[in-house]
Amino acid sequence: MAAYALPALYAVLVWWFSTGLILLLDHRPRATHAASMVAGTAVLALALWAIGASAGDASAGGAYTAFTAALLVWGWQEMSYYMGFVSGPRTLGCPPGARGFARFRAAAATSLWHEAAIVAGGLAIVALTWRQPNLFALWTYLVLWGMNLSARLNLFLGVRNLNAEFLPEHLAYLGSYLRVRAMNPLFPISVMAAGLATGALVLAALGEGLTAHDVAGLSILATLMALATLEHGFLMLPLPSAALWQWSLPKLSPPRPLASPIPATRSDIEGH
Repeated sequence: MAAYALPALYAVLVWWFSTGLILLLDHRPRATHAASMVAGTAVLALALWAIGASAGDASAGGAYTAFTAALLVWGWQEMSYYMGFVSGPRTLGCPPGARGFARFRAAAATSLWHEAAIVAGGLAIVALTWRQPNLFALWTYLVLWGMNLSARLNLFLGVRNLNAEFLPEHLAYLGSYLRVRAMNPLFPISVMAAGLATGALVLAALGEGLTAHDVAGLSILATLMALATLEHGFLMLPLPSAALWQWSLPKLSPPRPLASPIPATRSDIEGH
């Protein structure tokens, strides 16, 4: 049992602490962001080196190293976006009256360079792990990328909880692209897909004839998928998700309102 419990616990602790650390740094005064990004970029270089160095390590330790390094690469992507260094060509709120594809295009422009950086990071990991036995850095990065994209699309389409306290003040304009709704068509699909993926990874981790490397890596991925599914639940369920990172947020209550989110209509509230 320890072979499964220890990787799962490690994934939870690293996910919780790394998320809180990024929130803490993002909410510090703007004058500190440049120094944080310099330090973060140094960590990024170290993480990429660790991914390449561990790519041939098919041990349990190699799986832990690959997961941790991929999480650090992803952390750099999040820091660079939320600190405003790598975002997009548009840094303004949603144009008044924009609907449909026009609204989507404007929203996409706020994170275009960020998405390009994510692709570049993924390609770098592919190159570092090409034809190597330890691919858990790549799988970790892909899980984070996919679930992050799903969450962003759901926020755009409309969710109950916008989690305003997670956004730094300089990104308050992003609120104008979000919508408060009781439900959106993508959300059930997202949760179902994430749940199925989590179940598949759990079954894979419990399979026979696996090495310690496989058990550790698959257990970590299953836990990460479960956490991503939980984060999706926070978007709709009345759960105090911000309380998980109270130590890293400057103000937990009352939350700071976003800049003019699109309100729910009567049909949204009634679920029609």
